[in-house]
Amino acid sequence: MPGIGLSAKTLLEVAVMLLGASISVQAIAEAGLDLVLGIALVVALAIGASYGLCRLLGLPYRMAVLVACGNSICGNSAIAAVAPVIGARPEDVASSIAFTAILGVIVVLSLPLLVPLLGLSATQYGVLAGLTVYAVPQVLAATLPVGMLSAQIGTLVKLVRVLMLGPVVVVLSLLAGRQAGAKPRFSLNRFVPWFIIGFVGLAALRSLGLIPDAALSAILPAAKVLTILSMAALGLGVDLKALGRVGGRVTLAVSLSLVVLMGISLALIRLLGVQ
Repeated sequence: MPGIGLSAKTLLEVAVMLLGASISVQAIAEAGLDLVLGIALVVALAIGASYGLCRLLGLPYRMAVLVACGNSICGNSAIAAVAPVIGARPEDVASSIAFTAILGVIVVLSLPLLVPLLGLSATQYGVLAGLTVYAVPQVLAATLPVGMLSAQIGTLVKLVRVLMLGPVVVVLSLLAGRQAGAKPRFSLNRFVPWFIIGFVGLAALRSLGLIPDAALSAILPAAKVLTILSMAALGLGVDLKALGRVGGRVTLAVSLSLVVLMGISLALIRLLGVQ
């Protein structure tokens, strides 16, 4: 349905862009080099573990790469970026995206339940959401119900995680270039969606003090309203029948990969002493 699709995708992307007005360079600097390196390590470990699980379950190479990158970086966007580089078949891409989309919604709606179950602070939950939720807009949907601090931290962590897509695609492209007759195929515009550009732009304006307080008092509530509408649309847009179409092995591979990613992320939070 067009209305549901608009709310679940476009409005949520606009909400992410508006959230940039709440973040400054000082906030990014406070993340620290340790956290940035930790995020890169989580992505690398998750890709390796996910790929290994997929191969153990008998998935072909290209499908395993799609699932590993989609699970570890940014869901459908990563799958779409990696697919042409490795020459993935349309049916492999469709299967990967179908389950990732459904599981992504499930994660968004259920992740806040871990706050009371694991006794997570707003900061810890923000880091966890940024490391595990597939899409940048979905991080906002998963964190704003907990609080603005979680949303800010989660978005920052997720942005760093998304930036890892560039190096990963470049490496895969170089590997593909070694094959006979293969040519590296990747495009920069796959790495930088329009709402991320808007997010960074608003964050830059906020850092320079160019956004009036009166504007901020309107922008942030607007982001919350758009997020609420989008979360409702996400739930209405779930197609449970797609679970049966993607196959049992893919379903199991993606689910186990997410569990591994969650475990690695929680380990990083404990290791860095995030409070």
